[in-house]
Amino acid sequence: MIPAKTPTEASGFKALLKNRPFLFLWTGQIVSQIADKVLLVMSIALLTSYNVPIKYAASSSSYLMLATTIPAILFGAAAGIFVDRYPKKKIMVFSDVVRGILILSLTILPKEFVTLLLITFIISVVTQAFAPAEQSAIPLVVKPENLLTANALFTTSTMASLIIGFAIGEPLLTAATSISKNGSREVLVAILYFIAAGLGQLVRVHENIDTSRHAQIINPWNELKIGLKYLRSNKILLNAMVQLAVLFSTIAALPILSIKLTAEVGLKPEQFGFLVAAMGIGLVIGAGILGHWGNRIQQKSLPLIGFVSMSIVLAIFTFVNNLLIGLLCAGILGLGASLIAVPIQTLIQEKTPESMRGKVFGFQNNAVNIAVAIPLIITGPATDKFGLQPVLWGVSLIVVIAGIWTWNNNRHVLEDAV
Repeated sequence: MIPAKTPTEASGFKALLKNRPFLFLWTGQIVSQIADKVLLVMSIALLTSYNVPIKYAASSSSYLMLATTIPAILFGAAAGIFVDRYPKKKIMVFSDVVRGILILSLTILPKEFVTLLLITFIISVVTQAFAPAEQSAIPLVVKPENLLTANALFTTSTMASLIIGFAIGEPLLTAATSISKNGSREVLVAILYFIAAGLGQLVRVHENIDTSRHAQIINPWNELKIGLKYLRSNKILLNAMVQLAVLFSTIAALPILSIKLTAEVGLKPEQFGFLVAAMGIGLVIGAGILGHWGNRIQQKSLPLIGFVSMSIVLAIFTFVNNLLIGLLCAGILGLGASLIAVPIQTLIQEKTPESMRGKVFGFQNNAVNIAVAIPLIITGPATDKFGLQPVLWGVSLIVVIAGIWTWNNNRHVLEDAV
């Protein structure tokens, strides 16, 4: 890392707020992610106006979730191939514009369930290129000494967009419907994507693109093998991805576990969102602390501290029967998650050469998507069969083992990275 002259002069939030390309990239990310969440709310709401076959009526929303999830698992890694060959800015803008057009197409296409599934699937395919392009663009518009703060802001806004997007989705769509009942919801979501595309167009990105490769025929399998070979030879990146996969897998399991935890802390099952929101607040606070003071902190130990704290809190949760303590524990979980996500994401960006970032972030998103899907499948049945306490103990054990193992593998390289 390039040493900062002074923390307040060359790093921290103030430096980023003066960086116009970063501000356009960041605000574009916020708008695009809010659009993603509102789109999900809209897709489920649209089911009532589409011709859904009777045999699929009960599980129609699940099929929509699958149409969104399957491309993330199948094409997440492959999308990185195109990110390495073409300008990141153009990929992000193209992705937002195409998604906006696809949503507008719903206003003129037949109101059949298969149509909604197909458009949802294609939108998800296009989305897979957006994430690695965005993550690859951050180091191009931010100085190395500001990279940790930039990732802290992106982590904060990602969580905020998740909360805000779902919170305002239904009111926004209802307001749009009150203006016009024919296609107003689709137009609203499309406009959000077009706004994100406009903000992306304002980003000035200076990157080295080998234009001679544009004319070459892409061999996805060979490109993927190159990416896998690079990851296998770079232990720090591989271990970092393992850490992120464990983290996101744990986060994905928490909403399911929270439904069971509500009875223990005096809430109703439908109020599990309070625990999830508390975790989100903790994550935002942690990211904010790292963004402001992260460059003054010994970063190499932060992921280990995050994993150990999450493991301890998960174990404590098995004995919690008080609402305030439950909310506090959830907040500490989020805080611990930020100590893992922000430094690890920064490390991956620092240690990946520009020519390989698309592939690396493509594999990262693929690993995270698979990691998120696993607990969604097994956590509920495991809790029903073994009970909440054994599952929490099991998750706690996995988290601490993963944290200590990956930190032990990385510690010498992490000392050089700080």
